[in-house]
Amino acid sequence: MLDNITPLILTYNEEPNIGRTLEHLTWAKRIVVIDSFSEDITLEILHKYPQVEVFQRQFDTHTNQWNYGLEQVKTEWVLSLDADYVLPEEMVREIQETLKHKSSEFIDGYFAGFHYCVFGKPLRATILPPRQVLFRKHKSTYVDDGHTQLLQVSGNSGKLKSCINHDDRKSLSRWLWAQDRYMKIESKKLLSLPTEQLSFGDRLRKKKVIAPIVILLYCLILKGGILDGWAGWYYAWQRMLAEILLAIRLIELEREISSK
Repeated sequence: MLDNITPLILTYNEEPNIGRTLEHLTWAKRIVVIDSFSEDITLEILHKYPQVEVFQRQFDTHTNQWNYGLEQVKTEWVLSLDADYVLPEEMVREIQETLKHKSSEFIDGYFAGFHYCVFGKPLRATILPPRQVLFRKHKSTYVDDGHTQLLQVSGNSGKLKSCINHDDRKSLSRWLWAQDRYMKIESKKLLSLPTEQLSFGDRLRKKKVIAPIVILLYCLILKGGILDGWAGWYYAWQRMLAEILLAIRLIELEREISSK
């Protein structure tokens, strides 16, 4: 069954991560990577793995990049992964057993949860929601959703019991660069939608002052991050900083709109 799955990964300057991700995909017959013209040694690392096929495309949106990747997949099933997702062996076994089971004939996509890692240390909990990572190619497409993309699968969905390790080890400066880029897009989404169409969390984010404090307490107390020691504090500060960046971008955009 694993031969009928193609891992699909997007990369841009993923030197700190991509090697660990690929080491856990040696079972795959073919891996499709869509690279946005990386400037570090990401391509050198990719070329060390014979089953990796690299396609380069200038980045415009995550949605377009993922849909372009889907066009390169030839198998029935796609395993959609970020370059910092590490698949544990138990998940590979679970995927194999799941697709062998007759019930999989009626399922078109599978969600997976995450263990967030700080420098390789898994935390007790994360604010990352489960993501549909395994799905039938012909039933699926990506659409825009704020700063990122949303996978739409036409059909029934299931959930895997195993979790993916989200282990991003890029530098703080690179993380800040990416978050700032994301928050510019996210602020446009929040201000373009009527309040009644926003989730409770997004309504808090629009208030700017409240969200950074709430997310800090949520990560430390409700998610138990304080029990993870320095790694838990690191994650909580990271998420708080992301919300502060969003608040700043919201203020800038609101002033820009009001001045027109």
